[in-house]
Amino acid sequence: MMIDIFLLCIGASFIQRTTGFGFGIFIMTMLPFLMPSYGEATTLSGLLALTTSLVITLKMRRYIVWHRLWPILTAFVLVSGCAIFLLSRVEDHLLRKVLGVVLMLISLYFAFFSRRIKLKTTLPVQLTAGTLSGLMGGFFAMQGPPAVLYFISSEEDKDHYMAITQCYFLIGNLLMTAVRAMNGFLTPTVGMDYLYGLGGVVIGSSLGAYVFKRIPGRVFRYIVYSYIGISGLIILLS
Repeated sequence: MMIDIFLLCIGASFIQRTTGFGFGIFIMTMLPFLMPSYGEATTLSGLLALTTSLVITLKMRRYIVWHRLWPILTAFVLVSGCAIFLLSRVEDHLLRKVLGVVLMLISLYFAFFSRRIKLKTTLPVQLTAGTLSGLMGGFFAMQGPPAVLYFISSEEDKDHYMAITQCYFLIGNLLMTAVRAMNGFLTPTVGMDYLYGLGGVVIGSSLGAYVFKRIPGRVFRYIVYSYIGISGLIILLS
């Protein structure tokens, strides 16, 4: 299992550093089957994603535009906390079934409509994106897609996009980890597996940073949109 987690972290961190999101989507294709419970799987995913985002946020902090971050982040924190509270009261097998349906819908939606999406940077849009992100983050440790759609529309280039998304995921995962710990999901098993995954995070993030610098800005958003659709298809077929 140690090798499995290590390899999963390389792939998840590479995707996160290249596209700005996707750590949870990628790693949760297998992690619920490797951990004792679904809640522990989401906790480990959140901790490892937090680590990835921390490094990127520190390196790119000068690109963060804070007034575009707070509304969506506030909605996310409130909703994800409620979702995590409910998570401890829902059976694992039911959550896996719901996860499969959610990702199938994501895959279909972005496959057909992603290139037509033009979100305005208004308060209702921010709150809606934060709410959807909170639900997906709290239940499935996959808060990325709704927030990514907003940020890729609001930010002027890929550097500003990468910086604000990673700051959003960093703060969100910090708060969700605290709530998960209060609900009993931060266990010694999670702690040990986190240490196994750190090496993979370092390798994947380094490779992703190399690729990110070489992606032309004009094609970057299409890479992000394509990955959202592909990730849904991967989980659907797994």
